[in-house]
Amino acid sequence: MDTSPMVSSLLSSLANYSNLTQGSKEHEEAENNEEARKKTVQAPRMGTLMGVYLPCMQNILGVILFLRMTWLVGAGGVLGTFIIVFMCCSTTMLTAISMSAIATNGVVPAGGSYYMISRSLGPEFGGAVGICFYLGTTFAGAMYILGCIEILLIYIVPAAAIFKMEGLEGAEAEAALLNNMRVYGTIVLSFMALVVFVGVKYVNKLALVFLACVILSILAVYAGVIKTSFDPPFFPVCLLGNRTLVSKGFDICAKTIEQGNATVTTKLWRAFCDSEFLNATCDEYFTNNNVTQIQGIPGITSGILAENLFSTFMEKNSILEKRGVPAVLDPEATVTNTNRYVMADITSFFTLLVGIYFPSVTGIMAGSNRSGDLQDAQKSIPVGTILAITTTSFIYMSSVILFGACVDGVVLRDKFGEGVNGNLVIGTLAWPSPWVIVFGSFFSTCGAGLQSLTGAPRLLQAIARDSIIPFLRVFGHGKANGEPTWALLLTACICETGILIASLDAVAPILSMFFLMCYMFVNLACALQTLLRTPNWRPRFKFYHWALSLLGMSLCLTLMFLCSWYYAIVAMVIASCIYKYIEFCGAEKEWGDGIRGISLSAARYALMRLEEGPPHTKNWRPQILVLMSLDGEQSVEQPRLLSLTSQLKAGKGLTIVGACVEGTYLNNQPQAQKADQVCMKLMEVEKVKGFSQVVISSNLRDATSHLIQAGGLGGLRHNTVLVSFPKNWKQAEEHHRCRNFIEVVRETTAAHLALLVTKNISAYPSNGERFTEGHIDVWWIVHDGGLLMLLPFLLRQHKVWRKCKIRIFTVAQMDDNSIQMKKDLMTFLYHLRFDAEVEVVEMHDSDISAYTYEKTLVMEQRSQILKEMHLTKNEREREVQLIQGKNATPTPTSPTSPTAPTPAAVTPGEEVQMTWTDETEKTNNPAVANPESVKDMNQSNVRRMHHAQELNGVIVKKSKEAKLVLLNMPGPPKNRNGEENYMEFLEVLTEGLNRVLLVRGGGREVITIYS
Repeated sequence: MDTSPMVSSLLSSLANYSNLTQGSKEHEEAENNEEARKKTVQAPRMGTLMGVYLPCMQNILGVILFLRMTWLVGAGGVLGTFIIVFMCCSTTMLTAISMSAIATNGVVPAGGSYYMISRSLGPEFGGAVGICFYLGTTFAGAMYILGCIEILLIYIVPAAAIFKMEGLEGAEAEAALLNNMRVYGTIVLSFMALVVFVGVKYVNKLALVFLACVILSILAVYAGVIKTSFDPPFFPVCLLGNRTLVSKGFDICAKTIEQGNATVTTKLWRAFCDSEFLNATCDEYFTNNNVTQIQGIPGITSGILAENLFSTFMEKNSILEKRGVPAVLDPEATVTNTNRYVMADITSFFTLLVGIYFPSVTGIMAGSNRSGDLQDAQKSIPVGTILAITTTSFIYMSSVILFGACVDGVVLRDKFGEGVNGNLVIGTLAWPSPWVIVFGSFFSTCGAGLQSLTGAPRLLQAIARDSIIPFLRVFGHGKANGEPTWALLLTACICETGILIASLDAVAPILSMFFLMCYMFVNLACALQTLLRTPNWRPRFKFYHWALSLLGMSLCLTLMFLCSWYYAIVAMVIASCIYKYIEFCGAEKEWGDGIRGISLSAARYALMRLEEGPPHTKNWRPQILVLMSLDGEQSVEQPRLLSLTSQLKAGKGLTIVGACVEGTYLNNQPQAQKADQVCMKLMEVEKVKGFSQVVISSNLRDATSHLIQAGGLGGLRHNTVLVSFPKNWKQAEEHHRCRNFIEVVRETTAAHLALLVTKNISAYPSNGERFTEGHIDVWWIVHDGGLLMLLPFLLRQHKVWRKCKIRIFTVAQMDDNSIQMKKDLMTFLYHLRFDAEVEVVEMHDSDISAYTYEKTLVMEQRSQILKEMHLTKNEREREVQLIQGKNATPTPTSPTSPTAPTPAAVTPGEEVQMTWTDETEKTNNPAVANPESVKDMNQSNVRRMHHAQELNGVIVKKSKEAKLVLLNMPGPPKNRNGEENYMEFLEVLTEGLNRVLLVRGGGREVITIYS
């Protein structure tokens, strides 16, 4: 009584055995059971044996074993074929170990390997490999159908051939065979697709029958091998000289026979001679060589293994010859009667054998594909899959040795059994009859073909329903019960292309590529998850290691190129195209994949490297913090700031879009989130690649300061601040914006950040506009590290400004040599690789006095930089980054003028807080230094405004029609009393100009003449 539950459980499992994935079983149940909607019955869960082991066995053992294994042993030799089998089985075993780790790291729903890879490596890799696995499964269906037709037409009913091959030779016979395969293959495919369309329940009902066929066939082979040791079967092979003869053309392996007292010629004689008489004219080779008969299967104890140990590769249309048998051959004689000999149908070589054999070890995913049907998937998948691979590997390896030890080499190399009465070669070895193998392999290939046509559409449907590949969405739909009708139609069409190829040997390497690519990424997924030590990586299967996964991945890649280097490249190109397509057009999916883990690790590593020091001048690029203003509805007030940012991003640097929300974090977080979404959406519209950062503070001044101080991370911080000039700063209600703007100028100066201020931002072009002509004018008054020259170059990389030309205006003092200065500037621009027109404008010192108050940026520096071409080589080699700063040293691109104060002489207060009051007036005129002298101060302001008007008049005269004017921005006032005058000065300076970009350097060189 104790055993009865176990027996009943076994019988129940057998009755419910299915080799289908859980998705197709669900479809069957929905289709087959209308009452299921009223009363759901839980289907019995399967254990390791029925749920994983047997389905994997059935998928792995198949058409190649029955139709090509003996030929592989004959062509590659026992040693060569054993190496191929060992490599392929090792690859699948390592892949199974990786797959077991992934499959036991959580629940794997329908989709199997696609689901595992996409959730481990992300939607791009998942989609690419999923499509490859789908194509591999589809072409596997074509291969099984071709194998089924080959068995039918060659071994079961040869008379059914539509295109007759009798009497045809060479290419004609080959074409007739292929055409038969195409016609019958299309018929069988249509029938199988119809069966799958009508309902998978019919496939399910036959699953046990197909499995039984496979097992019985293999047992029959092993029984036959044992029998050969004491009673080898009688399968004679007839040789003419050392050439193997086709057995269909004769009944007796002899030229003549004694009948009574007379010598009578045989059918073999008549096949090579022009008449049946002894004095007939015969084929020269036939005349010179004897006919002998050898035993095709001498048996395991015959010692034939030594003869079959090494490879015997053959050229296409070469005659199958036996080693060690003497033959008389005239080297100059042409071969005749070729249709009487067994010929090689393809040229064989080692890598071809790898490609043909590998499909016989695929099918290891059958267990993981059905994890939802298992009682304990975490236990059953690893145990069942690895046991199935171990069993099948033993079967394949033992088959190689046993075939080589039992069967003669000429029979092994006889692919279609033409020398043994048209028998399936492996069938000649089987006991009790060759028909066991013939029918067993026929039903096995039929079943495998049906399973491929059932599984592939569901895999495509799973990919389509994930919506990661937009153009495949239509294939996610199906019948009312979810049956993937459209996916089945596409699968049948792709399968038909494989059938039109018509050669099993040509189709096998194609599906090898797709399966190998899939297995390669399973190994990669496991290796990545292990190496990245993701917290969620906790597989129950513990017997894995990243080194094994990498070894498996390397083996897959090696086998891909061994099988066929051009197919491997095509498969990689297909996968790459799908990857890029998903990357650009696919839906955004966050699956917590390993590629994101790699990105995080790489980002951390790169940030740590960036911390090592400031970038070299050659690597400097604008890392922009854009300060956006928001209205009461949390909408952006100046969207054109982002348009300008996008146009400046030829530098490919960092972009942070910063915005401020007034209030407290607890009360105003919803507004901050809304503002962040608005900024991100606008960045997407303007095609700005970067980050959004919204800061909440009690007042906007502090929030802006926080952004400038805390933006970025580590070495990846902003070095440039982009802000819009306050529009209505004179109005009382906008006074806080004016104060905020000046504080931004002060803080960027103190932080040694470059500052870009846009005037009339609403007039700036959008990304959709194009300037067909015009100029970008640069007014180079003081040297700011080269940013003033770099910006127009970056702008011209964008299509909006591409047609504009750059003009550089430099201001000369009255004592400067303007002609020489222009020559020096042109030489300087030539060495900087900038194309620009140059013009020198002469002005009085007083007209540009607002710029000369900054001690470290005096006019002499600008003059010196133009003379740097005349420095010695040793002096040019001394390159340094900073123009100003306590530890600054002279640089070749910004040498310190002998007449300028040295940086060491500048106190920290003077260095950071640039004053708006003339230093010489401060020391020489007590009225300026004394705040009480209001009258003198007002006179000084009036004089300064007059100078601004003079400079503005010159700029307007030269650049009124320019599309953009770039201008040095003077330093901010030291105290609050001069703020309004400073703003007024900027207004006067830029009056009458349409688009102005005020530029203030960050205190370091950003361009260099050196490579």
